[in-house]
Amino acid sequence: MPKTDASEKRTNFFQDVYEVVKLIPPGRVTSYGAIASYLGAKGSARMVGWALIASHAQHGIPAYRVVNRNGMLTGKQHFESFDAMQAHLESEGIKIKDDQVQDFDKLFWDPAKELL
Repeated sequence: MPKTDASEKRTNFFQDVYEVVKLIPPGRVTSYGAIASYLGAKGSARMVGWALIASHAQHGIPAYRVVNRNGMLTGKQHFESFDAMQAHLESEGIKIKDDQVQDFDKLFWDPAKELL
């Protein structure tokens, strides 16, 4: 069996993250940790974040739908403008106040439950 180097594992993980993020419905959000857990990498929320930072060069990955476990827009500094993440979410009907998704529990999309 051929060895898999660290960069190949990272690339595959990043691609897996992108495939999950593409499935988040408009008007819903999930968290870095929920994606990591779904992918069998519980505790790797930061790595999901790194994947999403890298995703900005690709088209069709709605990284703005991924927030922290409390519904905070912690990744907003990585978008084309400081308010782009909020603008994208608001365009889908999500209310944001003080950088936090309102009704987070109601809007939370858990891939472990939704992708059975």
